[in-house]
Amino acid sequence: MGNLASRLRRVARLLGPSLLSLLVALVASGIVVALAGGNPARAFLALMQGAFGSADSLSEVGVKTCPLLFTGIAMVIAFRAGVWNIGGEGQLLLGAIAMAWLGSRLALPDWLGLPLVLAAAAMAGGGWAALAAVLKRQRAVSEVISTIMLNFVALQLVSYLVHGPLMEAAGQYPQTDAVSAALRLPRLFATHRLHLGFLIALGVAALAQVLLFRTVLGYQMRAAGLNPVAARLAGIPAERCAFLALVLSGALAGLAGGVEVSAVTYRLYEQFSPGWGFTAIAVALLGRLNPGGAVVAALFFGALDAGSFSMQRAAGISSVLVSIIQATVIFALVAVEGGAWLATTRARPEPSVL
Repeated sequence: MGNLASRLRRVARLLGPSLLSLLVALVASGIVVALAGGNPARAFLALMQGAFGSADSLSEVGVKTCPLLFTGIAMVIAFRAGVWNIGGEGQLLLGAIAMAWLGSRLALPDWLGLPLVLAAAAMAGGGWAALAAVLKRQRAVSEVISTIMLNFVALQLVSYLVHGPLMEAAGQYPQTDAVSAALRLPRLFATHRLHLGFLIALGVAALAQVLLFRTVLGYQMRAAGLNPVAARLAGIPAERCAFLALVLSGALAGLAGGVEVSAVTYRLYEQFSPGWGFTAIAVALLGRLNPGGAVVAALFFGALDAGSFSMQRAAGISSVLVSIIQATVIFALVAVEGGAWLATTRARPEPSVL
């Protein structure tokens, strides 16, 4: 009984802040709907029906979840190592560029070509992150600044490419040619859009759980993230761990872009990403920097996204409400975490001067 009670308390400490943040976000969003003259109960019911009301809706939840899960796991790995990777958006776009470029030009059988182009997408995202990692290691440039700035470079690079070198052969729209049929990830069901990439994302989450909590490298990354000075004194190469974590994080974000092109859009175009790389930060934080938690958080945000247009049609509530919910979750989570830290700090006894 004692072990069970201890485990329950540990689970409560782990999930409590996230659940409280969700509750605060839903209450605050309901107040916003009410102030706008809407019916909060009707709005949330329409949102739930749009996300879970049919097999097609469930399929769309999986499709919307997939890029969030890849990028959310990417952020979990970086943040666990004490690296603030804010460049998931740019790294995802580099992966999408690699997939669109190679996928529309390579003529290889799917068993060979598909793994190659997905690996190329991951390498493109990892290489983009490596630029920030090198700047951090060689010039002590904050990765927060470098990864944010590289996002804008990636956005402009996509714009240049789809208007220039990678523009479709027909020259009608600023987009690339479609990737070849042999290099497209298959759908899991013939009548729905849910694709193999969703299962790959779940596999990546499982591997990340093993990496962080069952390997020496994962232990070193977490130790370096908690206290790099103490980690160095213990013989852990904190700088190398941070470098590897940032590159691996970028590779997973790049893979997200590659999977999205290969399985959903089949092309690259301007405004390709609605901000998956930024929402991934919310996914990682709401998931308590745990791969398993990130799966649940990504599904939650994916469901919000999938149900937003149904809410707009059925209840007359703008889909922007989903953005309000996402933002409120983060504010509430920060407030809860900050309050807990402040309470712990105040509870500590004052150090003796003797």
